[in-house]
Amino acid sequence: MFSPAQWVLKRRHHHHVYVVELDDRVWNEPRFRHANPDYQLGKRFVYVGMTGLDPDLRFDKHKAGIQANRFVFAYGLRLLPALYAVYNPMPYEAAREMEVELAIGLREAGYGVWQA
Repeated sequence: MFSPAQWVLKRRHHHHVYVVELDDRVWNEPRFRHANPDYQLGKRFVYVGMTGLDPDLRFDKHKAGIQANRFVFAYGLRLLPALYAVYNPMPYEAAREMEVELAIGLREAGYGVWQA
């Protein structure tokens, strides 16, 4: 059982960053190609997001078309927890910043990245 202080801390730290692998066909989308001029052939295509939900639930909502990013809805294959699990959970502001930092880092590593 959590003490009251632990409960408050746990409630405050319930945001997550997540990474979704996208199907290679996303490269046919001009907006996606334009956002990734330094994409390295053979690297994955990914979507980076943040949520107050469990990443599995958020991915399911994307695929169901509920508040979905169009690239995840059309091309989302699976979550890639190896790229994000170490950061979660975190406070809202930290998740907002980490979403951007993670997307930048993956793009610099040659991934094709969409981050909303």
